[in-house]
Amino acid sequence: MSELILHHYPPSPVSEKIRTALGFKGLAWHSVEQNRLPERPELFAMTGGYRRIPVLQIGADIYCDTQLIFRELEARAPQPSLFPPEHAGIGFGLSRWIDGEFFELCVRVAFAPEADKLPPALVADRTRLYFGPDGDMAREREDLPHTLSQLRTQLGWLDDKLAAGGPYLLGDKAGHADLLAWYCYWFVRGRYASSETFLAPFSALAAWASRMEAFGHGEHTDMSPEASLAVAKDASSTTTVRVDASDPLGIAAGADVSVLPIARNNVEKPVVGSLHALTRERVSVARTDAACGDVVVHFPRAGYRVASVT
Repeated sequence: MSELILHHYPPSPVSEKIRTALGFKGLAWHSVEQNRLPERPELFAMTGGYRRIPVLQIGADIYCDTQLIFRELEARAPQPSLFPPEHAGIGFGLSRWIDGEFFELCVRVAFAPEADKLPPALVADRTRLYFGPDGDMAREREDLPHTLSQLRTQLGWLDDKLAAGGPYLLGDKAGHADLLAWYCYWFVRGRYASSETFLAPFSALAAWASRMEAFGHGEHTDMSPEASLAVAKDASSTTTVRVDASDPLGIAAGADVSVLPIARNNVEKPVVGSLHALTRERVSVARTDAACGDVVVHFPRAGYRVASVT
């Protein structure tokens, strides 16, 4: 298997999903630490400006969004499986809730009480990203009791499931669903000052969290952003050109397309390139940049809008 390069930063909760997945699978990887703010010139050269973290790089193939990163890790290292047969499909359905409403509650709890102590540029960026142009972190702080009540209810759903039996959310085997819940729990536990008291009633979750933490992050070595560019430039994509003939969009291989995350508070820019692959689960675009050469950037279909560029 080609070397795995993860672009992330240590406090990133979404990256914690993938770091723990790498530990779960016992994989070695290179760690490229990126800026917490979207000032990442080397990474943007490869992704075409995609601002979300983490990003997985394997040679000249660049994988965006944890939905797709999970699938790619599974394809390259099938055991132990993130998707045992009895879990089939359900994790991605759960992700529509956990990565949406549930995570937004966690963001409010983690950021709002501490906003005055954080760098203003970071607070402004995350407020705009998660709460839109009219977002107000001071208002979120005032509304914290309501937010905590909503999060408390939803944590209870997870705790009830674990208390009912099985060491993991979907039974005896850990998998994708556990990694989804883990990063939210990890975020609140680590960032909310009153998390010990707030999380204390959820004893089944606490026991499960200890099991999740034990997976660790695998073996990793540091790599600079500049070195990751050199890796891409020296490599070629291993992805075959293919377009599903029955895809509803009817876009041909080689056509210019844009790919943009679907978000209520969209402050992101589309990635533009030529269509390299289009399937039910992913869209891949070919791009060229002087800094990294020819690359193929991959996105999941769920949660992303693909459109022709005319």
